[in-house]
Amino acid sequence: MVTIGKLENTLVGTIHVAANADGLVAISLWDDESRFLAEVMRLVGKAPDVAAEPSVFVKTALAELDAYFRGGLREFTVPIDWSVMQPFQQDALHLVCAVPYGHTTNYGTIADQLGRPGAARAVGRANATNPMPIIIPCHRILGADGKLHGYGARGGIETKAKLLRLEGSWLI
Repeated sequence: MVTIGKLENTLVGTIHVAANADGLVAISLWDDESRFLAEVMRLVGKAPDVAAEPSVFVKTALAELDAYFRGGLREFTVPIDWSVMQPFQQDALHLVCAVPYGHTTNYGTIADQLGRPGAARAVGRANATNPMPIIIPCHRILGADGKLHGYGARGGIETKAKLLRLEGSWLI
């Protein structure tokens, strides 16, 4: 069963969270709940049970996100169900998870770490389709020029900049 929950009034607006029995499957920074439900359906092949009590993973994710935005959490511990992603995306996003709070790297460096030099665009695509932004911190990945390049959530690059400023890793 997939359950959902939401955290309102954050630095980046409302955040929707979904998890199944294996861990977190989706996070959305868009206000549109129907868009989020469609994304969860695409990722796990079934609609979440919106009437069910949120799972322990949903509750943990919401508590950790709240602590993160309050400045009290630097590393997320909620389990992730990596099976909702393609193999290359899993590999790339595992490396993205290794980028510490307050630090950044770039798409090319992640490609090099994957043993796939020249695959910076593919790493960018893996980040652009990251189903769990913030917890999988794709906002910490910059272009080779050290600048912000895209962010697939509400607010785009400005949201990415807000998250980096929160972490003290990038100044505008």
